[in-house]
Amino acid sequence: MRCLSVLFGCVLALAAQAAPAPAATTQPPSGVYYEIFVRSWYDSNGDGIGDLDGVTARLDYLQRLGVSGIWLMPINPSPSYHGYDITDYFAINPQYGTLADFERLLRAAHRRGIRVILDLVANHTSNRAPWFVAARDRRSPYHDWYTWATPETDLKQISATGGYAWHALPDGQPDSKQYYLGVFTREMPDLDYDDPAVRREMIAVGKFWLKQGVDGFRLDAAQHVYLNFETDWNSPTVLEKNLDWWREFHRGIDAVNPHAWLVGEVWQQNPDDLAPWMGALDATFDFPLAARLIESAKTESDRDIGAALERTDVAYRAVAQGRFDNAPLLSNHDTERVMSQLDGNPDHMRVAAAMLLTLPGHPFIYYGEELGMRGEKPDPHLREPMRWYRAGKGPGEPAWEGWSAGDGPAVSVEAEEQDPASLLNWYRMLIGWRRDIPALRDGAARDWRDGNRQVTAWELDDAHGDVLVLHNLSGKPQTIALPAQRFHTLREHSRADTLLEHGKVTLPPYGSAILQ
Repeated sequence: MRCLSVLFGCVLALAAQAAPAPAATTQPPSGVYYEIFVRSWYDSNGDGIGDLDGVTARLDYLQRLGVSGIWLMPINPSPSYHGYDITDYFAINPQYGTLADFERLLRAAHRRGIRVILDLVANHTSNRAPWFVAARDRRSPYHDWYTWATPETDLKQISATGGYAWHALPDGQPDSKQYYLGVFTREMPDLDYDDPAVRREMIAVGKFWLKQGVDGFRLDAAQHVYLNFETDWNSPTVLEKNLDWWREFHRGIDAVNPHAWLVGEVWQQNPDDLAPWMGALDATFDFPLAARLIESAKTESDRDIGAALERTDVAYRAVAQGRFDNAPLLSNHDTERVMSQLDGNPDHMRVAAAMLLTLPGHPFIYYGEELGMRGEKPDPHLREPMRWYRAGKGPGEPAWEGWSAGDGPAVSVEAEEQDPASLLNWYRMLIGWRRDIPALRDGAARDWRDGNRQVTAWELDDAHGDVLVLHNLSGKPQTIALPAQRFHTLREHSRADTLLEHGKVTLPPYGSAILQ
């Protein structure tokens, strides 16, 4: 059976390659991005590991979902399963395929109107990277590419991410050991961006992938290029040094593709601390907003989402010369999956998705989120294989890791494709709203409320008009009085028994509506 399964998978992959190329999509973009861990996505050659040809084989699924772009977690060579310690920035992980496979993926994605951004791990390399291996020799020019302790260094300094910041090389006598900076782990030595050669090389990395056809980058650990120690948090000097580097990087890649998109991983609890990054990057992941969305869905009570959106909108535009772009999300590969955070409650999951996908900017979906996959720490359990089949086995299903969450057959693409009321089709509906209503993608956000904490609401205003977004967070119908002479058209609604009459809208339990 295993042989037949592998053979069938190969036939599917070959058929996908041989089939006529689909025409470029003519639909308006949804602005939605989809995060993919290639190892866990789809296995085209039967070795148990997802690969780039597997991503290509399942692009039609993503096109039907309605996404406008995909973010691929690291695809460079790496000794780890996750890939965040890179040994060669100019190559493809051989477990995932070849550069030719990647170029084929890019062409197929672009024909479908799907952009591709890569994870760029610029803060650190692998300790097995040739650069670092050479840097162990103090006489090597690569020695200055990393940060080394001096006799005055406090070797017990705590890093900005917790744990010790300094790590000893394994060789040498205790009194002659070299200690290097590794903010995350000893396997991930930090590059020294005070060295001009490092800056030139990382810009060259960005240019290389843009010339292959990549549309931009997700910038891993963007704030930690200079945020190294726990004492660096909230330092204006450290912030400015970070921003100065990313402005330089942006200028470098703009020389190749001025439309390339940079979204940064910047973990901050206060949304005001994200605004300064808008002058250096195009967007940052909005982790503070993610917490508000999930807490509001879980407690069935609005956590001032509309007010937070308005403050963010104003702050971002002030820094970015009137431009607004945001990258809201519910979860990613570092956090518990949304369904787990919501204790498996399907109604709360649907309303969380509805809130996410009616936010301006570029919302991000973590693979399997649209199925309701669960996952809790440790990290490998957050990154388990995509659930394609009811039985958990079938052509292309990665086998490098099992499933820990106990999801049943109903949590699978196979089952949810055939159920019109599935969470998967709920996501498709909401993403379709974004294509049809430009204000959901591009509108300026304004707070709106009528005092009912079980309803969250915001206005979005763009050149096409003003829309009001309403979400009933509760399990009971809610009636909302509308402003006179405004919002008299029900553009979209998620539940059939939504009612608009006499200047009032009644939302059924966990229902959403867009009024114009």
